[in-house]
Amino acid sequence: MTFSQLGLSPSIVDVLPTSLKHPTPIQALAIPVAISKQDVLALAQTGSGKTLAFGLPIIESLTGKAQGIEALVIVPTRELAQQVSSSLSEIAKPLGQPIVTLCGGVDQSAQITDVNQGARIVVATPGRLLDLLEQQLLPVDHLQRLVLDEADRLLDMGFLKDIEKIVTHLPRENRQTMMFSATLAPKLEKLAQQILQQPQKIEANEANTVVESINEQLYLINKGSKAKALIALLTENDWPQALVFINAKDGVDSVAKKLKKAGLNVAALHGEKKQSERQQTLADFHDKKL
Repeated sequence: MTFSQLGLSPSIVDVLPTSLKHPTPIQALAIPVAISKQDVLALAQTGSGKTLAFGLPIIESLTGKAQGIEALVIVPTRELAQQVSSSLSEIAKPLGQPIVTLCGGVDQSAQITDVNQGARIVVATPGRLLDLLEQQLLPVDHLQRLVLDEADRLLDMGFLKDIEKIVTHLPRENRQTMMFSATLAPKLEKLAQQILQQPQKIEANEANTVVESINEQLYLINKGSKAKALIALLTENDWPQALVFINAKDGVDSVAKKLKKAGLNVAALHGEKKQSERQQTLADFHDKKL
Protein backbone atom coordinates (compact mmCIF):
# COMPACT_ATOMS: atom_id res chain seq x y z
CA MET A 1 0.00 0.00 0.00
CA THR A 2 1.16 3.54 -0.76
CA PHE A 3 0.28 6.90 0.78
CA SER A 4 -1.50 7.86 -2.44
CA GLN A 5 -3.91 4.97 -1.95
CA LEU A 6 -4.97 6.38 1.44
CA GLY A 7 -6.69 9.38 -0.14
CA LEU A 8 -3.90 11.91 0.27
CA SER A 9 -3.48 14.49 -2.48
CA PRO A 10 -0.39 14.48 -4.74
CA SER A 11 0.82 17.74 -3.17
CA ILE A 12 1.06 16.00 0.22
CA VAL A 13 2.61 12.80 -1.12
CA ASP A 14 5.22 14.76 -3.10
CA VAL A 15 6.68 16.42 0.03
CA LEU A 16 6.88 13.26 2.15
CA PRO A 17 10.46 12.35 3.12
CA THR A 18 11.96 9.80 0.75
CA SER A 19 12.40 7.42 3.70
CA LEU A 20 8.60 7.11 3.95
CA LYS A 21 7.86 4.60 1.24
CA HIS A 22 4.89 2.80 2.78
CA PRO A 23 2.46 3.72 5.58
CA THR A 24 2.76 1.99 8.95
CA PRO A 25 -0.23 -0.07 10.16
CA ILE A 26 -1.66 2.79 12.25
CA GLN A 27 -1.24 5.21 9.33
CA ALA A 28 -2.93 2.85 6.90
CA LEU A 29 -5.87 2.39 9.26
CA ALA A 30 -6.27 5.92 10.62
CA ILE A 31 -5.56 8.23 7.67
CA PRO A 32 -8.63 7.32 5.55
CA VAL A 33 -10.90 7.60 8.60
CA ALA A 34 -9.37 10.93 9.63
CA ILE A 35 -9.72 12.31 6.11
CA SER A 36 -13.43 11.42 6.22
CA LYS A 37 -13.72 13.71 9.29
CA GLN A 38 -14.99 10.99 11.63
CA ASP A 39 -13.97 11.12 15.28
CA VAL A 40 -11.18 8.64 16.01
CA LEU A 41 -10.12 6.59 19.03
CA ALA A 42 -6.82 4.97 18.04
CA LEU A 43 -4.61 2.61 20.02
CA ALA A 44 -1.00 2.52 18.91
CA GLN A 45 2.42 2.33 20.49
CA THR A 46 4.79 5.26 20.71
CA GLY A 47 7.03 5.06 17.67
CA SER A 48 4.36 3.49 15.46
CA GLY A 49 4.03 6.53 13.20
CA LYS A 50 0.90 7.97 14.77
CA THR A 51 2.07 11.59 14.41
CA LEU A 52 1.61 11.40 10.65
CA ALA A 53 -1.51 9.26 11.13
CA PHE A 54 -3.29 12.39 12.38
CA GLY A 55 -0.90 14.99 10.97
CA LEU A 56 -1.25 14.20 7.27
CA PRO A 57 -5.08 14.40 7.30
CA ILE A 58 -4.81 17.71 9.17
CA ILE A 59 -2.45 19.17 6.58
CA GLU A 60 -4.63 17.73 3.81
CA SER A 61 -7.63 19.63 5.23
CA LEU A 62 -6.02 23.08 5.03
CA THR A 63 -7.67 24.65 2.03
CA GLY A 64 -8.88 28.16 1.36
CA LYS A 65 -8.10 31.24 3.41
CA ALA A 66 -6.80 30.93 6.97
CA GLN A 67 -9.35 31.74 9.67
CA GLY A 68 -7.28 31.37 12.81
CA ILE A 69 -6.33 28.07 14.40
CA GLU A 70 -7.98 25.22 12.51
CA ALA A 71 -6.18 22.24 14.08
CA LEU A 72 -5.00 21.81 17.66
CA VAL A 73 -2.77 18.97 18.87
CA ILE A 74 -2.42 18.52 22.64
CA VAL A 75 0.56 16.56 23.99
CA PRO A 76 1.77 15.92 27.56
CA THR A 77 5.30 17.41 27.53
CA ARG A 78 7.34 20.21 26.00
CA GLU A 79 9.78 17.76 24.48
CA LEU A 80 6.98 15.86 22.77
CA ALA A 81 5.41 19.12 21.57
CA GLN A 82 8.67 20.08 19.88
CA GLN A 83 9.07 16.59 18.43
CA VAL A 84 5.55 16.55 16.98
CA SER A 85 5.94 20.08 15.63
CA SER A 86 9.20 19.14 13.96
CA SER A 87 7.69 16.04 12.34
CA LEU A 88 4.67 17.94 11.03
CA SER A 89 6.79 20.87 9.84
CA GLU A 90 8.70 18.58 7.45
CA ILE A 91 5.49 18.22 5.45
CA ALA A 92 3.62 21.44 6.28
CA LYS A 93 6.33 24.07 5.73
CA PRO A 94 7.02 23.19 2.07
CA LEU A 95 3.29 23.73 1.56
CA GLY A 96 3.40 27.14 3.23
CA GLN A 97 1.77 26.01 6.48
CA PRO A 98 3.89 26.86 9.55
CA ILE A 99 3.44 24.93 12.79
CA VAL A 100 3.34 26.87 16.07
CA THR A 101 4.30 25.26 19.38
CA LEU A 102 2.74 26.50 22.63
CA CYS A 103 4.41 25.33 25.83
CA GLY A 104 5.78 26.65 29.09
CA GLY A 105 9.33 27.91 29.45
CA VAL A 106 8.97 30.15 26.38
CA ASP A 107 7.87 33.79 26.23
CA GLN A 108 4.07 33.91 25.93
CA SER A 109 3.94 37.09 23.85
CA ALA A 110 6.26 35.62 21.22
CA GLN A 111 4.03 32.57 20.92
CA ILE A 112 0.92 34.73 20.49
CA THR A 113 2.70 36.72 17.78
CA ASP A 114 3.50 33.48 15.94
CA VAL A 115 -0.13 32.37 16.16
CA ASN A 116 -1.45 35.70 14.90
CA GLN A 117 0.82 35.60 11.86
CA GLY A 118 -1.50 33.06 10.28
CA ALA A 119 -0.77 29.74 11.97
CA ARG A 120 -3.48 27.18 11.26
CA ILE A 121 -1.90 24.24 13.14
CA VAL A 122 -0.89 24.51 16.79
CA VAL A 123 0.82 21.88 18.95
CA ALA A 124 0.48 22.62 22.67
CA THR A 125 0.93 21.36 26.19
CA PRO A 126 -2.17 21.58 28.43
CA GLY A 127 -0.96 24.16 30.96
CA ARG A 128 0.13 26.86 28.52
CA LEU A 129 -2.83 26.17 26.22
CA LEU A 130 -5.39 26.51 29.01
CA ASP A 131 -3.73 29.69 30.26
CA LEU A 132 -3.94 31.33 26.82
CA LEU A 133 -7.51 30.15 26.25
CA GLU A 134 -8.64 31.58 29.59
CA GLN A 135 -7.05 34.89 28.61
CA GLN A 136 -8.94 34.68 25.29
CA LEU A 137 -5.69 35.12 23.39
CA LEU A 138 -6.15 32.31 20.86
CA PRO A 139 -8.36 32.52 17.73
CA VAL A 140 -10.15 29.17 18.02
CA ASP A 141 -13.64 30.11 16.77
CA HIS A 142 -13.03 28.21 13.53
CA LEU A 143 -11.25 25.20 15.02
CA GLN A 144 -12.06 22.10 12.99
CA ARG A 145 -9.79 19.40 14.40
CA LEU A 146 -8.68 18.52 17.92
CA VAL A 147 -6.12 15.79 18.65
CA LEU A 148 -5.13 14.35 22.02
CA ASP A 149 -1.79 12.66 21.38
CA GLU A 150 -0.49 10.16 23.96
CA ALA A 151 -3.81 10.58 25.73
CA ASP A 152 -2.97 7.96 28.35
CA ARG A 153 0.12 9.93 29.39
CA LEU A 154 -1.91 13.15 29.52
CA LEU A 155 -4.13 11.55 32.14
CA ASP A 156 -1.29 9.79 33.96
CA MET A 157 0.42 13.17 34.38
CA GLY A 158 -2.71 14.67 35.94
CA PHE A 159 -4.04 16.74 33.05
CA LEU A 160 -7.61 15.38 33.04
CA LYS A 161 -9.14 18.51 34.60
CA ASP A 162 -7.14 20.76 32.27
CA ILE A 163 -8.34 18.80 29.24
CA GLU A 164 -11.95 19.05 30.39
CA LYS A 165 -11.56 22.83 30.83
CA ILE A 166 -9.80 23.23 27.48
CA VAL A 167 -12.64 21.49 25.65
CA THR A 168 -15.16 23.97 27.08
CA HIS A 169 -13.29 26.80 25.30
CA LEU A 170 -13.44 25.08 21.91
CA PRO A 171 -16.29 24.98 19.40
CA ARG A 172 -18.11 21.64 19.29
CA GLU A 173 -20.11 22.02 16.09
CA ASN A 174 -18.38 20.46 13.06
CA ARG A 175 -15.28 19.67 15.12
CA GLN A 176 -13.47 16.42 14.52
CA THR A 177 -11.79 15.00 17.62
CA MET A 178 -9.12 12.31 17.57
CA MET A 179 -7.51 10.52 20.51
CA PHE A 180 -4.32 8.49 20.15
CA SER A 181 -3.15 6.34 23.04
CA ALA A 182 -1.02 3.28 23.77
CA THR A 183 -3.57 1.96 26.27
CA LEU A 184 -7.25 2.45 27.09
CA ALA A 185 -7.72 2.67 30.84
CA PRO A 186 -11.25 3.20 32.27
CA LYS A 187 -10.66 6.90 32.99
CA LEU A 188 -9.49 7.46 29.42
CA GLU A 189 -12.46 5.56 28.06
CA LYS A 190 -14.72 7.82 30.13
CA LEU A 191 -13.04 10.92 28.70
CA ALA A 192 -13.46 9.52 25.20
CA GLN A 193 -17.18 9.12 25.82
CA GLN A 194 -17.35 12.76 26.91
CA ILE A 195 -15.56 14.40 23.99
CA LEU A 196 -15.85 11.99 21.04
CA GLN A 197 -18.98 11.61 18.94
CA GLN A 198 -19.56 8.16 17.44
CA PRO A 199 -15.82 7.55 17.07
CA GLN A 200 -14.25 4.98 14.80
CA LYS A 201 -12.11 2.77 17.07
CA ILE A 202 -8.82 1.78 15.48
CA GLU A 203 -6.22 -0.60 16.87
CA ALA A 204 -2.99 -1.19 15.00
CA ASN A 205 -1.59 -4.71 15.05
CA GLU A 206 1.50 -3.65 16.95
CA ALA A 207 -0.40 -1.76 19.66
CA ASN A 208 0.17 -2.82 23.25
CA THR A 209 2.93 -5.28 22.37
CA VAL A 210 6.44 -5.58 23.76
CA VAL A 211 9.30 -4.88 21.40
CA GLU A 212 10.69 -8.31 20.56
CA SER A 213 14.30 -7.15 20.31
CA ILE A 214 14.52 -6.23 24.01
CA ASN A 215 16.78 -8.53 26.03
CA GLU A 216 16.12 -8.21 29.76
CA GLN A 217 18.75 -9.11 32.37
CA LEU A 218 18.74 -8.70 36.15
CA TYR A 219 21.89 -8.15 38.22
CA LEU A 220 21.80 -8.45 42.02
CA ILE A 221 24.44 -6.01 43.28
CA ASN A 222 25.22 -4.48 46.65
CA LYS A 223 24.32 -0.79 46.86
CA GLY A 224 27.93 0.27 47.29
CA SER A 225 29.01 -1.60 44.17
CA LYS A 226 26.36 -0.36 41.74
CA ALA A 227 28.42 2.44 40.22
CA LYS A 228 31.39 0.15 39.53
CA ALA A 229 29.08 -2.50 38.06
CA LEU A 230 27.41 0.07 35.79
CA ILE A 231 30.75 1.35 34.55
CA ALA A 232 31.83 -2.21 33.84
CA LEU A 233 28.64 -2.92 31.88
CA LEU A 234 29.02 0.21 29.78
CA THR A 235 32.73 -0.25 29.06
CA GLU A 236 32.84 -4.01 28.49
CA ASN A 237 29.85 -4.25 26.14
CA ASP A 238 29.88 -3.11 22.54
CA TRP A 239 26.91 -0.75 22.89
CA PRO A 240 26.93 2.28 20.57
CA GLN A 241 24.58 4.17 22.91
CA ALA A 242 22.82 3.57 26.22
CA LEU A 243 20.06 5.12 28.32
CA VAL A 244 20.48 4.81 32.08
CA PHE A 245 17.38 5.47 34.19
CA ILE A 246 17.79 6.64 37.79
CA ASN A 247 15.01 6.90 40.39
CA ALA A 248 15.85 10.44 41.60
CA LYS A 249 17.15 13.69 40.09
CA ASP A 250 20.07 13.92 42.54
CA GLY A 251 21.03 10.38 41.62
CA VAL A 252 21.14 11.31 37.94
CA ASP A 253 23.80 13.98 38.50
CA SER A 254 25.78 11.74 40.85
CA VAL A 255 25.85 8.80 38.45
CA ALA A 256 26.65 11.04 35.47
CA LYS A 257 29.61 12.50 37.38
CA LYS A 258 30.98 9.02 38.15
CA LEU A 259 30.57 7.89 34.54
CA LYS A 260 32.36 10.99 33.26
CA LYS A 261 35.19 10.35 35.72
CA ALA A 262 35.47 6.87 34.22
CA GLY A 263 36.02 8.44 30.80
CA LEU A 264 32.54 7.88 29.36
CA ASN A 265 30.81 10.43 27.13
CA VAL A 266 27.69 11.12 29.18
CA ALA A 267 25.09 13.83 29.83
CA ALA A 268 22.51 14.13 32.59
CA LEU A 269 18.86 14.75 31.74
CA HIS A 270 16.13 15.60 34.26
CA GLY A 271 13.45 18.17 35.05
CA GLU A 272 15.74 20.55 36.95
CA LYS A 273 17.84 21.18 33.86
CA LYS A 274 17.10 24.28 31.77
CA GLN A 275 14.90 23.67 28.75
CA SER A 276 17.73 24.67 26.42
CA GLU A 277 20.07 22.17 28.11
CA ARG A 278 17.54 19.36 27.80
CA GLN A 279 16.94 20.15 24.15
CA GLN A 280 20.68 20.12 23.46
CA THR A 281 21.13 16.81 25.28
CA LEU A 282 18.32 15.18 23.30
CA ALA A 283 19.71 16.57 20.05
CA ASP A 284 23.20 15.30 20.88
CA PHE A 285 21.86 11.84 21.71
CA HIS A 286 19.82 11.79 18.50
CA ASP A 287 22.89 12.81 16.50
CA LYS A 288 24.96 10.10 18.27
CA LYS A 289 27.26 12.65 19.86
CA LEU A 290 26.63 10.94 23.20
